[in-house]
Amino acid sequence: MGMHPPPHATPPCFAEMDELQALLESGHAHFQSRVVCHSTHRGQRFPVITAQLGSDDPQAPAIGFFGGIHGLERIGTQVVLHYMRALLARLQWDESLHQQLQSVRLVFMPIVNPVGMWAGTRANGQGVDLMRNAPQQADARVPFLAGGQRVGPWLPWYCGRPGAPMEAESAALVQVVAEELASRPFSLALDCHSGYGFGDSIWFPYARTRQMMAHLPEMYALKMMLAQSHPHHGYSFEPQSRQYLSHGDLWDHAYDQVPGGNIFLPMTLELGSWLWIRKNPWQLFSRQGIFNPVKTHRTRRVLRRHASLLDFLTRAAFGAPRWLPRADRRERLLAYAADHWNPHVPG
Repeated sequence: MGMHPPPHATPPCFAEMDELQALLESGHAHFQSRVVCHSTHRGQRFPVITAQLGSDDPQAPAIGFFGGIHGLERIGTQVVLHYMRALLARLQWDESLHQQLQSVRLVFMPIVNPVGMWAGTRANGQGVDLMRNAPQQADARVPFLAGGQRVGPWLPWYCGRPGAPMEAESAALVQVVAEELASRPFSLALDCHSGYGFGDSIWFPYARTRQMMAHLPEMYALKMMLAQSHPHHGYSFEPQSRQYLSHGDLWDHAYDQVPGGNIFLPMTLELGSWLWIRKNPWQLFSRQGIFNPVKTHRTRRVLRRHASLLDFLTRAAFGAPRWLPRADRRERLLAYAADHWNPHVPG
C-alpha cells in the first residue's frame, strides 16, 4: 500500500494540486507518496509531494519526472500529471507495464514550487527563482538578469542571498535526486518547463560552463535512439550552454553530486510557448498565456504530443543494459558527440 502524505493544515487549493492529490488517492495501491518539505508564503504551508512507482531494488535503473519549478509554467506540471494518469489507467490491464515496473523505478515530483503555481509567479514565496538557486556560479558571462542575479527579489531570476542555504524546495529536489536517482548505477531525469521559442527543446548540463559533461557519450547515444525510434520528434537536443549560460542551475548542481561510477542523465524539456502565441496573439496580454496554451484543444494537443517522449525515456531506463555504450564504442561516441555539440560554436 502507498504511503499517504502526513496531515497538514489545508492550504488554498489550485487545480494541479487537486489533481495530484486525487491521483495519489485513486492510485494508493501502486504509488508510494510522501511530503518532502513544505513551501511557505504569508503563513500558508503547501506540501511538496513526491510519488514513486515500480521496483524497490536500489540497484534497479530509475527515471524521475519533475515539473512546476517555475510556478507560471503550469503546462510542465500538466505533462507530468498526464503521464501519471495514463500509467495508472494502464496498470488496470497492461501486463507488459507490470513486468516493466518489476525492473525499473519511476519517481514523480510534479509540483516543485506549489506557492508559485498557486500565486501565478515564476519564483517561490520568497521571490527566489528555484532554477537559479544552486550555489555554483557560471564560469563566463551570463545574460543580464536572465542568467541569474542577486540584486533582490523585486527583479526576476533572483538567485537568493549570497551564501544563504538553498531554498527548501530546491534542497528537496536535490535530496530526492540524490536518494532516488543518482544513488543508482543508472538513472535519468526529465524536468518539464515552458519558455520562449518556436520549437521544443531538450537541454542537458551544463548551464554554467561550455565544457562538456562527463557522460556525453551516453547522452549522445540517447539522442540517437530518440531520433531512430521517433524520427519526426521535432525536438532540438543539446547542452543548455549552446543557448546561454546561467548561475545556480539546479540540474548542474544535482549532476555534479553524483557518486563516482554511477551514470545520471538529467534533461530539461523546454516547450516552445511562441507556438501557442503565434496562433493566439491575445495570450501576450496574460501572464499565464505567455507560458501556457490557454485554449483547451491546444493543451490537449501538447499533452498528447509529449506523452511519447516520457514513455520513450521510461523504456530507455528499463532497457539501459542493452544500449549503454562500453569500451571502444564509448570512445567513438565521445568523438561523434564532441563534433556534433562543438562547445565553441554558438547554438
